[in-house]
Amino acid sequence: MKLIINGNEFNVNEAKTVYDAAKEAELISRAVIAAKVNGSVCALSKEINEGDDIALLTFAEAEGKQVFRHTAAHILAQAVKRLYPETKLTIGPAVENGFYYDFDSEIPFTPEVLKKLEDEMKKIVKENLLIERFELPRAEAIAFMEEREEPYKVQLINELPEDAVISFYRQGEFVDLCAGPHLFSTGAVKAIKLMQCTGAYWKGDQNNKQLQRVYGAAFPTKDEMNEYITQLEEARKRDHNKIGRELEYFTTVDVIGQGLPILMPKGSRVIQLMQRWIEDEEQKRGYLLTKTPLMAKRELYKISGHWDHYRDGMFVMGDPDDETKECFALRPMTCPFQYQVFLNKRRSYRDLPMRLGETSTLFRNEDSGEMYGLIRVRQFTISEGHLVIRPDQLEEEFKGCVELAQYCLETLGLWEDCTFRFSQWDPKRTDKYEGTPEQWNEAQDIMGRLLDKIGINYEIGIDEAAFYGPKLDIQCKNVFGKEDTIVTIQIDMLLAKKFGMEYVDSENKLVNPYIIHRTSMGCYERTLALLLEKYAGALPMWLSPTQATVIPVNADMNSYAAEIASKMENCGIRVRLDDRNETMGKRIREAQIEKIPYMLIVGGKEQETNSVSVRTRKGEDLGAMPIDEMLAKFTLEIATKAK
Repeated sequence: MKLIINGNEFNVNEAKTVYDAAKEAELISRAVIAAKVNGSVCALSKEINEGDDIALLTFAEAEGKQVFRHTAAHILAQAVKRLYPETKLTIGPAVENGFYYDFDSEIPFTPEVLKKLEDEMKKIVKENLLIERFELPRAEAIAFMEEREEPYKVQLINELPEDAVISFYRQGEFVDLCAGPHLFSTGAVKAIKLMQCTGAYWKGDQNNKQLQRVYGAAFPTKDEMNEYITQLEEARKRDHNKIGRELEYFTTVDVIGQGLPILMPKGSRVIQLMQRWIEDEEQKRGYLLTKTPLMAKRELYKISGHWDHYRDGMFVMGDPDDETKECFALRPMTCPFQYQVFLNKRRSYRDLPMRLGETSTLFRNEDSGEMYGLIRVRQFTISEGHLVIRPDQLEEEFKGCVELAQYCLETLGLWEDCTFRFSQWDPKRTDKYEGTPEQWNEAQDIMGRLLDKIGINYEIGIDEAAFYGPKLDIQCKNVFGKEDTIVTIQIDMLLAKKFGMEYVDSENKLVNPYIIHRTSMGCYERTLALLLEKYAGALPMWLSPTQATVIPVNADMNSYAAEIASKMENCGIRVRLDDRNETMGKRIREAQIEKIPYMLIVGGKEQETNSVSVRTRKGEDLGAMPIDEMLAKFTLEIATKAK
């Protein structure tokens, strides 16, 4: 039998499974935990045929991590059922940095309970239980889960398509409904740690029962686990939800609600600075500024399709089903509002491209379990824009949108941390999208060619598109490794027709334009969160709420210090005069804790020489500097937006 393993052809005689083939070819090792057979990830116990293309997977590969962590989730579920057998199982997937499992249990999973579960998981690992896959017909599968009193599993089976393969995985006495794949045995998971327990609604719907979600981490070795824990501790120090509150950039209040942060003066200042910068930059690039309402009648959203495809994510005011009365909704996007600018009068092909930009406050009814600091909120502001264009302008304008996003993110210092996803529709879920397969294929082919021509290295995300078109999602990770979209650029060939948007072309015919939906920097709140984490609160000088503080050594120097502060203010520098009756050391320490870029110390010597002694928040002493030299240095650093 000839098999292709890791790109090389091998003759194997007795091989029945991936494990047998790899062992016979002397390629199996303790590091190999799963495989890809003909492009599909599977367990090493997968039966194989002559000519199969096998790729061996280790924990170093993304697919290998997925299999490994999914197995760890099953080990957790087994531990829960051993210690608390009345608990009902739901789902337990692998996630970016570990795994979780949602449980319906009357027992609160306190830190003490998590410790007991973790100890039981380690016992299961030591037992090195063989993990076996088996399938059942639908009726038998339902009866099997009913007998085990697992109502959530029964519901999941009932929701599967009629022709679905219903598979289970067994390890010892534990069996779970699962598509897999999994490791060969539980013994490969050498290091496990349960991190926390949070609330989560069944299927993410707050109308369903609230469950307990247990998060965990799993690695092949204890050294890898220790390294991860160290990284996690550092991440917690940089978590914007911690330092943003400590430095008083934002706060939240229970009586206002989840996902509705209060921006404190510092946070408000930073967002104001970014907004002015973005609006000025867009104006340089030919954008026209608009300001549109925060709400509209349901009829507007019916035209756009948001009412049918996105209503659950909107805040609706009034009875949405009573057509005899007006019903409004807060806007989750600005596109149908900005279209009215184009529709205000008849347009010619000479009027295009029309680039419309707006600093848009939006509202989205996110699930309460998804709320987190400034990353995931219910009210937020974005640098939104829509370009109404001719088809022949698509390539140039799309490229311009990418270049603007790159300029903004590079200036902020975030571009190097970004990844790119080409988000496409799912042809198996046509009810979720507007348009025909032909229209989607055309739009995706065009976007794919544009991305390839620009040279963007992207991954494809199926079923991640907007309901009206494909998009480029520029992703950025927070300190915990969770990826969120920071900028999106979308090609839309559908909505212009729905809104009756037409222009007179060069042949005097009425035609529909193309539309590009885009953000230049994305959500201001999310960007602020990422900046606080990126710089550990020490924002670049041009974005710092206070850029310098003047500290007189004693009360006799207060007048000279005030004179310096006045000169700095006249140069547009945000400065604070700290002439409090406190020791100089305390005032310097507090400025450093507050992450103020520069501290200017002034005493008798500095007054005599018309200078200042300059210190940085890092503790560097730059020595005495003439006032004019200091002003020139600071204004240059601010003007160049130095990082």
